[in-house]
Amino acid sequence: MRLFNRPGLRHGPSLSSAVLSLLLLTGPAAAQLSPAPAPALSPAVSPTVCEAYAAGAMIEAQLFFGRNIGNELGVSDREWTDFLDREVTPRFPNGLTVVDASGHWRDIQTGHLVREPSKILTLLADGDPATLRLIHEIVDLYKDRFHQQSVGLAIRPVCVSF
Repeated sequence: MRLFNRPGLRHGPSLSSAVLSLLLLTGPAAAQLSPAPAPALSPAVSPTVCEAYAAGAMIEAQLFFGRNIGNELGVSDREWTDFLDREVTPRFPNGLTVVDASGHWRDIQTGHLVREPSKILTLLADGDPATLRLIHEIVDLYKDRFHQQSVGLAIRPVCVSF
């Protein structure tokens, strides 16, 4: 996969802060919002720019999954693979990438810095409301199944070719 960011290349409008805030909201505050249809992402990279590089406009979603439950490794390799096979792959059968990572974050309940083994899942997909719903389903399922406070989520528009 090649992504292009050339000096002087003009990109289209960026995501509004309101849309970006909604997309990044995956913690407990999200449950307090009334249900609304997921907004479609209008790519910040215009299709014309992507076509110049023989690429298509899509979104890149990165999800950051912590593997600890409390202070112990709670999500084993087998449980992670099962989650990936049963919940993620059926929703995104065209492909994805998983990378092992070492994350750290501040626990909102205790204020302590937590370090834990993590998984980073990268998806390339259309930015339509159905895709965004599927991403949020994955986030919610992981939090429920593995008793997590949150799952990190970053979404950005990209030009993609395979």
